[in-house]
Amino acid sequence: MPVDQRRINGPEVSIPYSVYIDKSAKGISQENTLKKREDGRKFDELRKMFVKVGIVSQAKGSAYIEMGRTKVICSVFDPREIPNKSNYSHQGELFCEFKFATFSTSKRKIHQQDSEEKEYSCVMQRALEPAVCRSEFPNFQVDIYALVLENGGSALAAAIMAASLALSNANVPMFGLVTAVTMGIRDEVIFLDPTSEEESLCFSLSKNEIKKQNNHGLIVQASMTQHSQISEFFFTGSLDVESIKSQTEKLNKAEEKIFPIMQQSLIKSVSKSLKITNQESSQNEMET
Repeated sequence: MPVDQRRINGPEVSIPYSVYIDKSAKGISQENTLKKREDGRKFDELRKMFVKVGIVSQAKGSAYIEMGRTKVICSVFDPREIPNKSNYSHQGELFCEFKFATFSTSKRKIHQQDSEEKEYSCVMQRALEPAVCRSEFPNFQVDIYALVLENGGSALAAAIMAASLALSNANVPMFGLVTAVTMGIRDEVIFLDPTSEEESLCFSLSKNEIKKQNNHGLIVQASMTQHSQISEFFFTGSLDVESIKSQTEKLNKAEEKIFPIMQQSLIKSVSKSLKITNQESSQNEMET
């Protein structure tokens, strides 16, 4: 892939300092992580979430989500005609772009999208399309850009929720907000809202463990909680069908806890905008 020569890129052979940390000296191991989480949370406990709407002034709508060390910002722009489309489309389209910042992960990312980021962009699009009233803007598309500033785990779920809030902030007609939760599975241990270390632990299985057909992998579920509808179910790894049914119930309960937080952030932004308009109108009346 060609590299943008106008940018100053860091060395591709650079090694992060975390590689040289002696984890055994601090007592950090896989066995300890499987028994107790490093941040002190329970296995079925979510991280604290900070949400703010209307961050990017140049965009039509924007949102910022912070979950632990995971920080994601999303921007939505005005609808525009679908490029390179000859036929008339009765339903609008969503263009989603998911991108890791070059400094967001331990291994430096390039400026162009890689295969993982393109896959996450498609997952975002599938998760948001059922929630948007696309018939309201036929033959037009809405551009959604999600940028991960720091990847501390569950970045895709955070990007989906940030995109949903940014769409509502941009006054795009929607059926409801989209909540998303990530679950990591390693045999009998289940990590709800896993960190980046726990995500890598769910895939770090030996050949003997894989032969035993142990359950392992990551689940990202996005749904419209107010309508009890699942809009996207993305899974990577190996998992039994019976265990999937039991895990969806846990994911639904976790999304019910997240939904009021997203609602409150929108209410605060609307009330703040109403106060500003009332102050401006009162000032105009005083001047007249």
